[in-house]
Amino acid sequence: MWRWGWTFVLCCLGAVGFVYLGLWAFGAFSGSGLGTNGVVALILGTIISLALGVGLAALTFYSDRSGQDDDVNNAGKR
Repeated sequence: MWRWGWTFVLCCLGAVGFVYLGLWAFGAFSGSGLGTNGVVALILGTIISLALGVGLAALTFYSDRSGQDDDVNNAGKR
């Protein structure tokens, strides 16, 4: 399961990198007033946000499939 997850994360990062590379190649960042530092911050912020979202979703699915949620749900019914 984790092997598939890492493959998915790497594919997402590759897709985001490819889109940013295409935007940079066509000059989409030149008219925005962002310097090199701004573009780097934009790219790093996107990658970190994407990794956090994917990581939290993976933890949610892992928690659901491992039965941890069942223990908490059954404790409330006592």
